[in-house]
Amino acid sequence: MKRKLTQTQLIEQSLIKKFRKELWNPFIKGVKHYEQIQEGDHIAVCISGGKDSMLLAKLMQQLQRHSDVPFELTFLVMNPGYNEENMAQVEHNAKLLDIPITVFHTDIFDTVAQLGGSPCYLCARMRRGYLYKNAQERGCNKIALGHHFSDVIETTLMGMLYGAQIQAMLPKLHSTNFPGMQLIRPLYMVHESGIRAWREYNNLQFIQCACRFTEYCTPDPDSGGSKRAEVKRLLARLSKDDPNIEGHIFKSIHNVKLDTLPGYKKDGVEYSFLDDYDNLQ
Repeated sequence: MKRKLTQTQLIEQSLIKKFRKELWNPFIKGVKHYEQIQEGDHIAVCISGGKDSMLLAKLMQQLQRHSDVPFELTFLVMNPGYNEENMAQVEHNAKLLDIPITVFHTDIFDTVAQLGGSPCYLCARMRRGYLYKNAQERGCNKIALGHHFSDVIETTLMGMLYGAQIQAMLPKLHSTNFPGMQLIRPLYMVHESGIRAWREYNNLQFIQCACRFTEYCTPDPDSGGSKRAEVKRLLARLSKDDPNIEGHIFKSIHNVKLDTLPGYKKDGVEYSFLDDYDNLQ
């Protein structure tokens, strides 16, 4: 008689079978291609409670179980001031997905509310610092965040259209404020459409945004009035004419022709094509 699988086992199975092409394969490809995990690593998988970080946690857990490269995981949840309903949702999903989370609390939301200014920017900076600090205190040498392929594309376009700069998002980087710590993005090659399909296939519910005021967020963050939402809609329109448009943008940030740019910046120093222009005669 065939054994009936639990809901958790069915969700795990869907990652390897149903969504192997959309999720598992690009996840593994990104981890290997960008050399994100080495033997002996202790990685803090940072979980905000949204679909991306929850999927990341499950994929990292599966990789640890099947990998020939031994590494440790800590599933780190920071509560920056969630309301009770949101925190309960995070804990429920962690239990459902069989992810043993470690929770720590901060007063980031209260602090940001008092400081004013750009709340999203301040909150993101503070959360990153707290995550690095708590991960390091727990013996981790890396933190893993849930930024995916679509984030990379949107960030690149947002920089060009609204920031007057060409700036991408790296798959891994060294921390400047926490020596010995690195940040990795294992979902770097995973499309958001695949994450949504996995969520809907398994009938999962996640919090929409890591904010105390989640109840005021639009049900679908893509339908809001933010610059990121505008870029999402722009990409959706462009993709109707050329389904490969996002792939072209992704390849372009790996294939930058510096000798065709009138200027660029490296390590905070600005360079101009005029610096060497007369020497190229």
